[in-house]
Amino acid sequence: MDSLLNLLDPTWWLTILGAFATVGVLAIIFAETGLLLGFFLPGDSLLVAAGIFSSVSVAQGMGIEPLSLPVLLIGTPICAIAGAQLGHWLGARFGRRLFDKPDSRLFKREHVVRAEVFFEKFGPAKAVVLARFVPIVRTFMNPVAGVLEMPPKRFFLWNVVGALVWVESLVLLGHFLGSRVDPKQIDKYILPGVFLIVLISLIPIFVEFVKGRRMAKAVPVPTGKHHRVRPGADGP
Repeated sequence: MDSLLNLLDPTWWLTILGAFATVGVLAIIFAETGLLLGFFLPGDSLLVAAGIFSSVSVAQGMGIEPLSLPVLLIGTPICAIAGAQLGHWLGARFGRRLFDKPDSRLFKREHVVRAEVFFEKFGPAKAVVLARFVPIVRTFMNPVAGVLEMPPKRFFLWNVVGALVWVESLVLLGHFLGSRVDPKQIDKYILPGVFLIVLISLIPIFVEFVKGRRMAKAVPVPTGKHHRVRPGADGP
C-alpha cells in the first residue's frame, strides 16, 4: 500500500529523482500520455508540484534541486504532445487489437470504455482537449481516437491545444503558489492544496462525464475477447 501511495505522490517522485527531477517530469508526462501503462502516474498533481518546486526557496526548503521553469514551460507541452501522438498512432496502427487483452493489474477494459464514452459524449475535438484534465481518460483517449479513425491532422491540432492549456496552466499555477509561500509552511499548506486544486478543476468535467455514463448505461457494452471499440460520430 505504501508503495502505491508513493507512486501517486508527486513530491515522492521529485525527491527520488533529485537533480534529474526536471527531466523526470518530462519523462513521466510523456509516459502518462503516450504509454497505456502510464495511466497510474500523477500527471496533474505532478505538474502543479513541479511548478511549486521551480521556486528556488521552496525547493531548497524541501532539500531538492530547483526545477527549471523555462524547461518545464517548453519541454512538458512538447512531451505531452509527443506522447499523445504516439498513443494515437498506436490506436490507428493496431486498431482494436491494442485493447484485445484480458484484464490485469495494469490494464482494465473499463478504462477503454470510459475513454470511448467520453469521446462520444463530447465529440472528437472537445474530447481530446478535455480529456487532458481527467486522469486515466487522458491516457486512453489518444489510442481510442486512433482506433475510431480521428484524422491525424485534426488530432494533432486539438492535441496541441489540449497539451498547452493543460500543462501551462498547471505549471504556472504551481509556480505562482510557490513564489508566495513561506518555505517552512510548504508541508502544512501547499502540498495538500495541490490535490485540492486538481480536484476542484475536475468537478465540471466529472459532472458531464457522469451524465454521459448514465446515458451510456442504456446501451449494452459487449464483453469477452471479441469486444471492440464502437465507431464514434465525428463531432465538433
